[in-house]
Amino acid sequence: MLNDIKTDAQTRMGKSIDSLKHDLTRIRTGRASTALVDGIKVPYYGSDMPLNQVASVSLGDSRSIIITPFEKSLVAPIEKALMASDIGITPTTAGVVIRLNMPPLTEERRKELAKHVAHEGENAKIAIRNVRRDALQQVKDLLKDKLITEDDERRTDDDVQKLTDRFVKEVDVVVKAKEDELLAM
Repeated sequence: MLNDIKTDAQTRMGKSIDSLKHDLTRIRTGRASTALVDGIKVPYYGSDMPLNQVASVSLGDSRSIIITPFEKSLVAPIEKALMASDIGITPTTAGVVIRLNMPPLTEERRKELAKHVAHEGENAKIAIRNVRRDALQQVKDLLKDKLITEDDERRTDDDVQKLTDRFVKEVDVVVKAKEDELLAM
């Protein structure tokens, strides 16, 4: 019963870390990454399809992304979707190949992105603390129903707090690595 609560809390905290890592891959550094265009939808025969399902997305070099549509008629809709997205890069088209050249980031933009990374880290910490709160509430409910002893409650509270501390430190490590990557260029 208590182990289930701790296991559930650990799983949910781990998902918060995974979500943070996924969100941070979308933040543009000076290097090209195909994750930058993952969320872009392209109108295709009346429905919006993810870009990677209507085109091949690859890296040309460290500063460019190459998009090759599966059908020639998709070049214009893909360009339009890229322009409408919030990635802030203008596509260059050569025949049926669309290229996204990553401009170098200014120092001001790097600092702004570093602040955004820190904000995302704080959101992840809040999510982890919410998981801790839920787990501690479940333990208190078990104590109230006299299903566990007060010693069990204290021991479990300590275990959940140690788990929380471990995951908060992991958030700090992930955020620090991304900030270093942003500011290193």
